[in-house]
Amino acid sequence: MEGVYTACLMLENIDNDGILALVVRAQEGDTDAFGQVYDFFFLPIYRYTSFRAPSELVEDLVSDIFVKAWEKLHQYQVRKGVPFGAWLFRIARHTVIDAYRTQRSFEEVPEEIADPDALNRADAAMRSKDLVRMVRSALAGLPKRYREVLLLSYVAGLSHAEAAQALRMSEGGVRILKFRALRKLQSLLPPETV
Repeated sequence: MEGVYTACLMLENIDNDGILALVVRAQEGDTDAFGQVYDFFFLPIYRYTSFRAPSELVEDLVSDIFVKAWEKLHQYQVRKGVPFGAWLFRIARHTVIDAYRTQRSFEEVPEEIADPDALNRADAAMRSKDLVRMVRSALAGLPKRYREVLLLSYVAGLSHAEAAQALRMSEGGVRILKFRALRKLQSLLPPETV
């Protein structure tokens, strides 16, 4: 998926005319042009599908969407005034609805509900997992008391007073220990994560 993400970044500056030119070439049988269209639309389609369907179905649905788009590409008409992206998302929407009808084991999220949480995006989930892995590794490198005060404060959500009771020390001592622990943790994390 990282290769697709890189390809998407290279294609992100393509405008509607560029997409239409690729679509026309793909309609003429140019599989490389369709590959570029795929790279351009993969992440938006993946995000849309992952928000509307259960995670175990998303990859299969995204594959189905692009297979259907390839099979029906000859039906897309540039002169109709419908942007290709809108046409592709219609296929995506109908594919999700069809999956919903056949599965009946999950509830579709209404289209009117927008997800403002950037962490629900597919690429953000991967970055989040990497960040958690890096923080856990850095926490493992901390002295035990530093690790304890950070876990009690940030993971368990305890106040300074509660952490002080758990660690059998004063609130001022907890604040100082937490400050030192955060400084040490910062030195163990890669600069781009701080």
